Amino acid sequence: MPRTDFGFITPENLSLFTDLYELTMMQGYFEEGHNPDATFSLFFRELPPDRGYMIAAGLEQVLHYMETLSFGDRTIDFLAEHGFHDDFLDHLVTLEFTGEARAIPEGTAVFHDEPLLEVTAPIMEAQLLETIAINQISFGSLIATKAARMRDVVNRFGDGQALVDFGSRRAHGTDAGMKAARSSYIGGFTGTSNVAAGEVFDIPIFGTMAHSWIQSFETERMAYEAFVDAYGEESILLIDTYDTVQGARIARAVADEMGVDITGVRLDSGDLAALSKEVAPIVGDMDLFISSGMDEYKIKEFIEAGGIGNGFGPGTALVTSTDAPKVEGVYKLVAVERDGAMRPSMKLSKGKATLPGEKTVHRVFEDGRFDHDVIGQRHEDLPGEELLEPVFEGGDLVYEPPSLEAIKERTLETLRHVPERIRAIDKPDTYDVRVSDRLQAEVVELEADLEEQMLP
Repeated sequence: MPRTDFGFITPENLSLFTDLYELTMMQGYFEEGHNPDATFSLFFRELPPDRGYMIAAGLEQVLHYMETLSFGDRTIDFLAEHGFHDDFLDHLVTLEFTGEARAIPEGTAVFHDEPLLEVTAPIMEAQLLETIAINQISFGSLIATKAARMRDVVNRFGDGQALVDFGSRRAHGTDAGMKAARSSYIGGFTGTSNVAAGEVFDIPIFGTMAHSWIQSFETERMAYEAFVDAYGEESILLIDTYDTVQGARIARAVADEMGVDITGVRLDSGDLAALSKEVAPIVGDMDLFISSGMDEYKIKEFIEAGGIGNGFGPGTALVTSTDAPKVEGVYKLVAVERDGAMRPSMKLSKGKATLPGEKTVHRVFEDGRFDHDVIGQRHEDLPGEELLEPVFEGGDLVYEPPSLEAIKERTLETLRHVPERIRAIDKPDTYDVRVSDRLQAEVVELEADLEEQMLP
């Protein structure tokens, strides 16, 4: 039968979006009759360069995976072809998520070592979530943070300009393009050029025209006239195909002669700040939309140079987070059931040690700003606001994901409380994340126990 998905993840094969060793371990657990409850914690060991904070994103996609987890005929047949045993495959047919989970809501600022997601379930179920959880939350948070930095720069130094995601064509695949559009909206963007993302996530969609439109007509004037004839006041004309200033003059003349108050013009090359100041008096009340390599650094430079613009269209730098293209999200076992009780567990590896046990994260405010966070044991009484919220209980989804608009508002509210020294786009200060005395004592005790176990 010919394939029709062409590399896209579908509901039929979503459960296979995992690393082979997850399934290998699951089969081993099954055959050894070893399926204790276990707690896994997802966190960022350290933040990317020049990131004083991260904006949590991607949780809704992980919750969907957990809620719909199933292995159908297609996935079972594929695993059978790759040597998995019949009794294990029979078990997978009945597998669903039965555990509990807590998470930090999307749109919340998070910092190093803080669990964004903690899952407690039979180890076969919890183990399977590792790949999808790291993939969706790490990428979502990376792009939401990049977008939030741009929004923060505009809010602090600009005049509330619009920000539109222009990056789908540069994204590392269709899924990345879709998720980047969603995450950029969470981070404070106005909308996206990606029509599919608009349809799936109900994000406002925007677009202008390409140079090819201009080049396909005999003259620039004819190109503008045809576009305005088709789209009227909604027209945004690209004016830098040939000569930017002359393009602005022609755009103004066409609008006047046709009697249409067109929306605006777009600048896409050259010294954008200088050109914007030159063409602004020519186009008058038309909006100026600025694209071409925009990111938080270039937007700040544009504003500081006195550039005139009503909106920016970041693309490549947004969807690939060019200056910091990765964040080290990890998903580690922190507790496991032994003799009917949950026992804390941790890694001791140099540079990769983990905090043991189920945890809580509390945020302490001072004078309306984040002052510090405390990571403690789950049921520990700590000052401040608890960040982790229940999302699954007894295998049931108990969390209703908010609208993207509400998540976006959470991000903007979060940014108002993050100290400016932490929000700096160059060399930000490190936010104060503390470990509670009780958790630190548990670390010391567990380290001693583990080191004793390693004695010959």
